[in-house]
Amino acid sequence: MATQISLSSLKDLVQEAYEAVKPQDGGANADYIPYLKNVPSSLFGIAMVLPSGEIVEAGDVDYVFGIESVSKVPTALLIMNQYGADEVMNKIGADATGLPFNSIMAILLEKDHPSSPLVNAGAISACSMVKPVGDAKGKWQAIETFFAGLCGSPLSVIDELYKSESATNFNNKSIAWLLKNYGRIYDDPDMSLDIYTRQCSLGVTARQLAIGAATIACGGMNPVTRKQVFDESLTARIVSLVATVGFYEHTGDWMYVSGIPAKTGVGGGILGVIPGSFGIAAFSPQLDDAGNSVRAQKAIQYITNKLGINIFTNPMLEVK
Repeated sequence: MATQISLSSLKDLVQEAYEAVKPQDGGANADYIPYLKNVPSSLFGIAMVLPSGEIVEAGDVDYVFGIESVSKVPTALLIMNQYGADEVMNKIGADATGLPFNSIMAILLEKDHPSSPLVNAGAISACSMVKPVGDAKGKWQAIETFFAGLCGSPLSVIDELYKSESATNFNNKSIAWLLKNYGRIYDDPDMSLDIYTRQCSLGVTARQLAIGAATIACGGMNPVTRKQVFDESLTARIVSLVATVGFYEHTGDWMYVSGIPAKTGVGGGILGVIPGSFGIAAFSPQLDDAGNSVRAQKAIQYITNKLGINIFTNPMLEVK
């Protein structure tokens, strides 16, 4: 049976979560990427988008921050939309590594697959698959167009972040060429890595991220623009990927306490999805030891727990 709540009560709940979590301190900005280190640590915003297109929000929802690893979700969807879900399974995989998001050891242990498009190795492989293969400009245009459709408005690269990322991505360079060695990258490795670095450097707001989450929750139909962005059949596939690896080696802990599939990024953003019910996003730059925003995860957990909503026992929310 669905949980029912009035729109005004939901707005009160989101504001309550914001006020409860805002004073909490803990974690630290990512410091291995110079741009991220300098983002004001006090920033914090929450946005929730319903199938009706209604947006409920609190805090710094208009601040543009680096999308980082949350970008892996749209790109995974893009290649599934281009190739079909089975081909992505065959070429990349859909399994959690149980290791950090940038692990080289995971590739060595599972050289038959990069494991998942939601860790660095699989995401670089995913960028190599984006059509048109061999055409860097065409690939980037396909990514920009898809991201804009998902989030309801265009996203632009944060140039300073892109330069910071490009100057410090030595580990990812190793990953790209190791994938080449195992035949698991499907275009030029340097081009694929550059596209991956650029997509991680896209600027996004918590509101845009929540609209993207709601588009997934609504089976590929953007609830704000009312445009179909991807094939509805892919919803279960992408949500399963997010549920198994969205918080990297902390994913099991996250699903246990929250019950909502969610994907994090070291820019401080988290995207969460309850299919058929809502999309949610939160942003704050201070991270825990696995690279997940401390405030953002507390805020999403606060809201889902208060609603009693989770994908395992009670996934339906009706807002009146």
